[in-house]
Amino acid sequence: MANPIEFHLSYNNGAERLQLPVSPPNIRIANTHGYTDLNAAQLGEYTVIGKRQLSEFSFSSFFPRDYDPSYCAYTPLPAPWDCVKTIERWQRSGNPIRLTVTGTPINVAVTIRTFNYEPERGGSPGDIYYEIDLKEYVFVSYRTLTYKTDKTAISSVTDSRPDTSAKSTNYTVVSGDSLWKIAARQYGDGDKWRTIYNANKAVIGANPNLIRPGQRLVIPR
Repeated sequence: MANPIEFHLSYNNGAERLQLPVSPPNIRIANTHGYTDLNAAQLGEYTVIGKRQLSEFSFSSFFPRDYDPSYCAYTPLPAPWDCVKTIERWQRSGNPIRLTVTGTPINVAVTIRTFNYEPERGGSPGDIYYEIDLKEYVFVSYRTLTYKTDKTAISSVTDSRPDTSAKSTNYTVVSGDSLWKIAARQYGDGDKWRTIYNANKAVIGANPNLIRPGQRLVIPR
């Protein structure tokens, strides 16, 4: 049975996606809360409790040059240097990416804080070992005020908020796919395969287990 734990990084609302070829052995999640300790002459030291801080994620693994079924998640493997260049390009873009770990609730927008790698480690020619630190990203809404010409009053208010309307993307089936695997990649939960099936019954047909390479599926968001 395939390992249900897969690590996926995606960019630009899933337009670009990288499944880590070797799943990290563990992921470290740091959750902190904001506190401020103050000293007042009459009160002594006291603590002001703030808000929850953004979560931080860190893990390490490697991009292998050669496929080994004992630890590689899939084949064919992407070239190690192509993986490095992709992550560096995403990091330098100034935009968040998405981290998804299947089989867990982790499906969160993040920014790439550090990405360190070690090419050509002794005894592993062609492999690139890396460490990556990510931090949760929150999309911020803002309000635009339009004033009347005499500046004495506001004529309109426009809220700019994340679009929560239903959206969808497209996915082309490749060899070895199943609806469970596609749901695991797209949603971080393979048990949501029925959502994809219900949206694509006309394409797939009566049997959800029979999907064919080349079929173009709608992925509801």
